[in-house]
Amino acid sequence: MDEHRVGLKPLVGKQWSERGKAPTVRVQHRYEWLYVCAFVCPQTGESQYWLLPTVNTAAFQAVLDRFALDTQAGKTREIILVLDGAGWHATPLLKCPPGIELVFLPPYSPELQPAERLWALTDAPLKNRHFENLEALTALLAKQCRRLEQQREQIRSLTLFHWWPRITN
Repeated sequence: MDEHRVGLKPLVGKQWSERGKAPTVRVQHRYEWLYVCAFVCPQTGESQYWLLPTVNTAAFQAVLDRFALDTQAGKTREIILVLDGAGWHATPLLKCPPGIELVFLPPYSPELQPAERLWALTDAPLKNRHFENLEALTALLAKQCRRLEQQREQIRSLTLFHWWPRITN
């Protein structure tokens, strides 16, 4: 599980263009953000995404509770969530739902987080695009997240590291 910030400040990336012509991208720096929260099961490639206006303990608690409900954690299964050490993950104010165990990564080790590999995919349709407002960005991002939820094999191939423990049900 991880969070990722995206906003109206454009993401500039490589693109094809005619030989001898430099591509142009409209850039207008605006600092409005939203956050993508992603849960991924590397073993199966299942993923779930939430778009949040902010990240804090209350927002994370709401997402964690909904995730536990959606996955039936505690009723039919136990879930281990691998998290970074963000303040809202490790606060004593957080009430972990039954059936979910939080496991924290060592500091400064995003390369160990399987969900970190999802951000290139979520950002792909946003590259070299200008959005008039946060609603337009949210609509495209929601569409991309729904598409990614259906791409289980692609997600699995990106997130199931060779050293990741193989867990059987």
